[in-house]
Amino acid sequence: MFSKEESRQLRELFWTSFGKSFPRKWLLYNTKIKGFSFKFYFDTKSALVALDVEEDLENRIKYWEKLESLKSILKDDYLPEAIFEEEFILENGKEISRIYVPLNEKVSIHNKNSWQIVMTFFNENMSLFEAFFEDFKDVIKD
Repeated sequence: MFSKEESRQLRELFWTSFGKSFPRKWLLYNTKIKGFSFKFYFDTKSALVALDVEEDLENRIKYWEKLESLKSILKDDYLPEAIFEEEFILENGKEISRIYVPLNEKVSIHNKNSWQIVMTFFNENMSLFEAFFEDFKDVIKD
């Protein structure tokens, strides 16, 4: 078991290493759409990349409908493993809409032996997510 400080240091080291291994500017929150963001997630049990829609319910519904209309394109041409969850509850209890791709391997941010697998997964899948967004952002924004 790791102390909180050891865990924090490992997390920091992972993200620093990821940035050095794959040095590029990720879109993440810079989508120019309020409440619409890409996220990397890695903890002691799993890793995933996600597109979260977090605004008020009206905006969430509007953007979710557009994403749903593009679902077959996203799954056929970019991310076949993508999972669509219109009502996703975060750990803090907040409800959002999320499209995500999980890494289907047992990994832990506390295990450096799994880091390279996760970094490669993040790079490949987030790159595809961003390519989809770039190709269809005008459809999503309208």
